[in-house]
Order: sequence, then structure tokens, then C-alpha cells
Amino acid sequence: MLLDLINKPNDIKKLSEESYENLAQEIRDFLIHKISISGGHLASNLGVVELTMAMHLVCDLPKDKMIWDVGHQSYTHKLLTGRREGFDELRKYGGISGFPKRRESLCDAFNTGHSSTSISAGLGYVEANRIQNIDSTVISVIGDGALTGGMAYEALNNAARIKRNFIIILNDNEMSISKNVGGMSEYLNNLRTGEVYNRAKNIVMNGLERVPIYGERIIANLRRTKSGIKQLLIPGMIFEDMGITYLGPVDGHNIKQLVKTLNEAKKLDHAVLIHVLTKKGKGYGPAERHPSRFHGVEPFSIATGIPLKKKEMPTYTDIFASSIVRLGEKYKELTVITAAMPNGTGLCRFRKLFPERFFDVGIAEEHAVTFAAGLAAAGMKPVVAIYSSFLQRAYDQIIHDVCIQNLPVIFAVDRAGLVGSDGETHQGIFDLSFLSNIPNMNIFAPMNKYELADVLKFAMEFNAPLAIRYPRGEAYAGLKEFRSPIIYGKSLMLYKERKIALLAVGSMVKTALEVRLRLKEMGHTVSLINVRFVQPFDQEMIEKLTKDHELLVTLEENLLNGGYGMKITRFVEERGYPIRVRNIAIPNLYIEHGNVEILKKEAGIDVETILQKINSYLEKKEEREWE
Repeated sequence: MLLDLINKPNDIKKLSEESYENLAQEIRDFLIHKISISGGHLASNLGVVELTMAMHLVCDLPKDKMIWDVGHQSYTHKLLTGRREGFDELRKYGGISGFPKRRESLCDAFNTGHSSTSISAGLGYVEANRIQNIDSTVISVIGDGALTGGMAYEALNNAARIKRNFIIILNDNEMSISKNVGGMSEYLNNLRTGEVYNRAKNIVMNGLERVPIYGERIIANLRRTKSGIKQLLIPGMIFEDMGITYLGPVDGHNIKQLVKTLNEAKKLDHAVLIHVLTKKGKGYGPAERHPSRFHGVEPFSIATGIPLKKKEMPTYTDIFASSIVRLGEKYKELTVITAAMPNGTGLCRFRKLFPERFFDVGIAEEHAVTFAAGLAAAGMKPVVAIYSSFLQRAYDQIIHDVCIQNLPVIFAVDRAGLVGSDGETHQGIFDLSFLSNIPNMNIFAPMNKYELADVLKFAMEFNAPLAIRYPRGEAYAGLKEFRSPIIYGKSLMLYKERKIALLAVGSMVKTALEVRLRLKEMGHTVSLINVRFVQPFDQEMIEKLTKDHELLVTLEENLLNGGYGMKITRFVEERGYPIRVRNIAIPNLYIEHGNVEILKKEAGIDVETILQKINSYLEKKEEREWE
């Protein structure tokens, strides 16, 4: 196998040009086989095999730098830099990441996970090379979906100013996770038909080159002026108007053409954008037909593309999806907004039934939030459905545009808590911390699927900002017998006893239930409270608990700093209540990729570790009392 010859960076250069096509096929076969076992990002990686090979053929790693926007398409890059053996542990705890990681290889120039960052990071490398007098090629790869993000435009604006070579590759596959939307998408679609322009340009330029004396001068003027050939034939050539040379479109599966274009781009002393057309899922029929389904996949059958594990129970996203449709039928003012994630957030059915009230704004979380604020100010009831880790990007807008005005925007915060294999950039472990510090922001965490449906109904009559956070995966169906009306700012007592009180937030109620049973088996009396509202928290409940309990234990699937537990600790200390508080939360660390259950154990929020922490405290207390 040709792949056996690729054991370290730059080994691909030892292969003959005639072998490139076979190597590309081997890579695709390898990725399909490995991802069918481990799960991971398939469609995006299959689409950039030839592009990645071409980049490695023209670059000298690790001296040259490649920065992958989002980074979920970097599997071929990892293969070509000698990490083939690591794919058996891909995205597993302690194994290689599904994204570029600087600690993993010198060939990974920049950690990525969120979109629209690669041009900014690449520009940083270019300017650092200039200051340090380093001769190095820098390539930033960005997708057409990521190009809808505002940060990408900010970076392009600055890239146009530089006087050194900087290559930006626009990987255009017409898809981000879901189908692209908006003006940039339409613009790129027009560019895809730019072969007419390329043919005309070549004819004109070749003709001018033959003109004695004046030909080269005319060509130079055409390149400088905004009324050049390109503008005449393709109106609104945004990249060239900004001062960035545009090359393309280029067939992203033609290695020879890609290598030639990249080598030409390296000769320029300024920023150049290469527009590359690729097919997401290329080489694997099911992924080509349904690229969004194969964005991030669980283990699947190669023959059929069907996941090996059958979905038996609805997820929290499913519950949200069905609830929002029912509410859409009742409330005509209800509108929903997603940032390029209608599939991931469960909004496809709402989009189909109420297209006039559905808005996919592309990868533009900041815009999504302020757009929602405008809708709310105008009398609508907007729901912004965004993953917890992506909501971080709109922090200013949440404060400035929603909460200062106290507008009734509902935030459906999906994937809150540990999400598993995507790692640090995708763990939703910060939202309780960053949201609960904002005045006027209200936060609710449902303990099961019933509360998620109920709080969405509650939200429709609630006239202030409300964030509803719920985890990834199967929706908990237990504790149905405790279903009761949601009262603003109030928690729910599930079991009332004495001595120890467990105050559990959302997903941790299920864990706390088992902890309570185990403590009771040890002879302890234990109360269990479903927190419900993290902000405002139920002060009255805390005051009652301090009268007949000696230990309050808070449990949350969020970072310790700024979380629910620290707020309770501060409240108890300020009031001088004679009771101890212990906080069970995720340590103030970035949590790596891996199985969620393993991550919970490593983070100390699994049942066994929680029991150890509580017992340790109780044993120390007994020792103090004996002394």
C-alpha cells in the first residue's frame, strides 16, 4: 500500500505523480473504514483528500504552516504527517483528536474547532514571519460556510493590506453542516460559473502580451484598476475589490491543477485567494447523497451508511423539536433562528411547516442574537437555537442587545455540558458561568424531557430573556411522577429528609438520584432538590435547608468557576448560615475528547467520585467532632 510509505511529514513527495490517484483512493478507503468503527467527521474529510495532498506536495512541513478552519476536515493532513496508527484511537480519551492540536504534532500550526478563524490566525503567522524574518509559506483553509462568519470578513479586510505572500484557500463544497444560505452563498454560486471569465481573461491577456511596448503596461493597469477585465465580466468581484488576488475556480479533485495553482500563488507578494471546488463526501455514495448526515457520524455500516446503534429513545433535541412545532401552531408570534444548524438543533420540521417564521442566518451567531433582539423589540417571540459552545461567540450581543433592554428572547442552549468526542472546543461547560453573570438573564435547566417541554411553554408567556440549557443525547424519562408547574425562580423538592441536601442542576438530577440511593444504603438521610432555575436561584429553599441540614452539596455539569455552586456558597457565607457547602462541578480545566462517561469520571462528576467526596467530608467531620 502507498499509505505504508507515508510515515512522517513530506513523505508524500517521494511518490511519483502517477501514484497520486491511487493514494487518494487508499486514503478514502482508510477513512471510511476507520470512521465506520470509531465515528467522526466523514463527509468533510472525503471532500478534501486531493486538496490536502496538493498542499503537502507544495509545502515543507513543519516549516510551512497550514491552518484549517474548524479543523474537522484535517484527517488526511494527520495521515500525511505520520499519524496513521493513531486512528485506532481517533477521538477516544487519550487518543488523537478529530481536530488539529499543536500538542499533537509540530505540523498542526493552530488549534481550531470553531469556524471563521483560520484567516485571522494565518495572518498572525504571516506578520510574525515578517517581524522575525522567517521565510515560510502560510496557507489558511476556509470553507464557504465559514466564510459567512463576520470574523472572516474582518480578517480579509486586514489581509488585503499585507505585502507578503499569504495563501487563502476557499474550500467551496456548497455545504457547511447544512446547506449554506445568504448573499455570500449566492455570490459564490455565481463564481462557480466563472469559467467564462477565466477563458476570456486568458484570451485578452495573451493577446495583450503580444502588443509591443504597451502590452505589459496595459496589463499592469488592468490589474490595478477596479474597472479591470474581471469586473467587466463578473460584477462585484469582492475579493479583488478588497485587494486580494483571486484565482479560480479550481477543480478541487485535480491534484495536478491544484499543485500548479498553489505554486503560482506562492510567487505573489501579497494575499491571494484560491477558490477550490470540492464535493463533500466524495468517493462514498451515502455521504455524497446525504453530506449533512455524515458530517459527524456514529459508527455505521459501510455497505448501507446506516448507524450500527439504533436510536431507541428521543434525544433532548428531539423533544425540543417536537415542542417548538406545537408551540408554533399555537403562537403566531413565535419565530426560530439557527446559525447554520437546522438539522443539529432539530428545526427542520418547523422550517417545513412555518417557513416564513424560520430563519437560518448562516454561521453568524452574533448576528443571530441581535436579529432576535430586533424581532423581540418588534413584538415577536424569537427562539435562538444554538449549541452551548457556539453561544460563547455572541456574548456581547447577549449583554448589549438583549439583556440591557430586557427583551424576551428565548435561548435554546443545546449540547450543554460534556459532549464527548469533539473535545475542548465543543464542550458546553461554560454557559452557566457566562450567562449567570448577566443582569436580566434568566436560566433554567430541565431535569428530564417533561420539564424541557414544560419550560418551553412557560417561556412563551415569560416576558424577559430566558436561557434553557439541555444536554446532548438521550432525554431522561425518569421522575415523571414529580412533574409539576414551573414557577419562576423556584426549585422543586423531590425528596425531603434531613442531614444532607443534594441540589442538582438539570442533567445532574439523574446522577444525584443514584448518589442519594447509595448514601441512604450507608445509613444517611438525604434530601434531593431539582434546582430548575439557576438564575435567579431559589433563596427561600436554601434558607429552609439550612435549618435542618448540615451539608449542602451542589451538583452541576458546568465549570466550577462562576457556576451555580459558587453562587450558593457565597450566599450561605454572606448570610452566615451554620452549614457547610460542597460544590461538585467540572474543574477549572479544558476537558479533552473522549467518551462522556469517561470524561465525567475524569472531571469528578460521576456517581462514584461524588460519593467519595461526600464520604471524605463526613469522615473528616466525625474526626473533628471526636477530637
